[in-house]
Amino acid sequence: MPARDEITRYLDELLEAHAFDDYGPNGIQVPGAEEVELVVTGVSAHRELFTRAADAGAQLVICHHGVLWDSQPRAISPPLKERLRVLFDSDISLAAYHLPLDAHPELGNNALICEALGLERAEPFGHHRGRTIGFVGRAPEAIPFGELLDRCRGAFGRRSFAWDAGPATVRSVGVLSGGGASSFGEAISLGLDAFLTGEPAEPAMAEAREAGVHFIAAGHYATETFGVRRLGELVADRFGVEHRFIDVPNPI
Repeated sequence: MPARDEITRYLDELLEAHAFDDYGPNGIQVPGAEEVELVVTGVSAHRELFTRAADAGAQLVICHHGVLWDSQPRAISPPLKERLRVLFDSDISLAAYHLPLDAHPELGNNALICEALGLERAEPFGHHRGRTIGFVGRAPEAIPFGELLDRCRGAFGRRSFAWDAGPATVRSVGVLSGGGASSFGEAISLGLDAFLTGEPAEPAMAEAREAGVHFIAAGHYATETFGVRRLGELVADRFGVEHRFIDVPNPI
């Protein structure tokens, strides 16, 4: 069986995990078993994911949203204690990759969203703490906005919230998964036809209408299943381990 540290060193280098000024640590957050036979991936590190991973017999969980965040108190809360208890009792390691997994040009959420929507991944987009996190997706042929929403429904498995304020057909979309609404202004300044992120923000309605740019909120969770799932597939193929993506849907 491959070593946990061999897997995570590979992922750290592949994703340039230490090159990002992130909201929490990327890479190993909780050490567990030193050898890995089954890897579970999921979006957010919470008790249900850990319990289901333990039931499956996993030795390593890889997620997008980890358990350690700079904005949280430094003391361990009762809910965090219970999350950690599941990991400790089952000797499961936890690794998390946040912004690096949004930004990667092949394995990242935003690149894969462009692919899922039939858009060509073009220039980097979404400046954040000295890096770009997203991409502009460009359509080889103009897409009617209603068709773009249909493609979103197919890609994300849910109906997207949208302010239909832009042109009837779309050629360019700023794609920034998760909580990227603050980059809507960047999409407007670039003259893009549409902007796609996970969650809406109150100012975006007026900004969309006044600028004539579509705003699509496809779900924070739904837009961030792509990267971690692809990462698990890559680990399984490279290291000869079993991989399971555990879906814990979140309407947000």
